[in-house]
Amino acid sequence: VALEVDGNQIFGLLGPNGAGKTTLIRMIMGIYLPDSGSISIFQKKLSELSDGELGYLPEERGLYPKMKCADLLAFFLELKGFSFRKAKTKAVEGLEKVGLKEYADKKVEELSKGMQQKVQLLAALNHYPKLAILDEPFSGLDPVNVELFKEIIKEAQNKGTTVVLSSHQMELVEQLCHKIALINKGRIVLNGDVGEIRKEYGSKEVHIEFGNAPPQINYDEYAETKKIEASSVTLSLKKNVSHKALIEKLWEKGAEIVKFEVGTSSLHDIFVKVVKEGEGKNEN
Repeated sequence: VALEVDGNQIFGLLGPNGAGKTTLIRMIMGIYLPDSGSISIFQKKLSELSDGELGYLPEERGLYPKMKCADLLAFFLELKGFSFRKAKTKAVEGLEKVGLKEYADKKVEELSKGMQQKVQLLAALNHYPKLAILDEPFSGLDPVNVELFKEIIKEAQNKGTTVVLSSHQMELVEQLCHKIALINKGRIVLNGDVGEIRKEYGSKEVHIEFGNAPPQINYDEYAETKKIEASSVTLSLKKNVSHKALIEKLWEKGAEIVKFEVGTSSLHDIFVKVVKEGEGKNEN
C-alpha cells in the first residue's frame, strides 16, 4: 500500500469488510508493525511525534467504564500535555458541546451507547490534534447525532486537524471528504479527489417515472445496471448511450413519461462497481 494524505483535509479510507482498513489504521497508530516499508506523519516517524499531535477513535471503543466522564476526558487531555486545570475546563466544555454537560459526573458505564460514542469522539478531537484517525465514527448513531458528529469533524478540520475517516456510509464520506482511497484485499484500487473519481468512474444515471407501467424493452442494451419498479426505472447508462436514444425507444413503445431526471453515479455505486470488477478479475 502506498498512500499519501495532504494536510488539513478530510480523507476517506474505504473498503469492503476484511479489505485491510483497520489493519492499516493500526499500523499508522503504531499498534501493529508493518512487515516492510515505512510510515511517516508530517515527515516524522511515529516515535518522534508528541502525544498531543495525534487523535484516535478506534473501531472497538476504548473508554474506562468506571471513570466519570469529565475525569476521563481530563485524564486523556493531561496525557496530551494539558495542565490539570486546563484539562478539567476543556473536558467540561467538550461535554457541553455534545449535549452531555449534565453527565459530567456520571460514570461512562451509565451512559447509553450513543452517549459513550460522543465521549469517545471528544477523546479523539477535543485537543485539536494535527492528525485524527476516526474508524467508523458514525456507527450506530441516529440522524441527529450524525449531523452533530459531522459538525465536530468539520470544526476540527477548520482548526487545522487533518482527519482520516474510515466509514461504510458512503453518503457521509461523499459529504465530508475531499479525497478518498478505496482498499480491497490489502491493495489500493482507487485513490483521488471525490469529484474526479465520480467523473472518471461514474455512469450517467437516469430516473424515469411513467404515467403507466414501464414499457417492455431490453434495458440491458442501454444500461450497465437497472432497477425496475411498478411505475419507474432507474438506469446507469452505458458510456456510448445517449439520453435521446433511450427516450426515443421508450416513446416508440408507447411510454407515458412524466419525469426524466439525469444525474451521476453516487460514491456508493462506484464503490460496489470497482469492488465487483476486482472480484471478477481475481476469479479469471
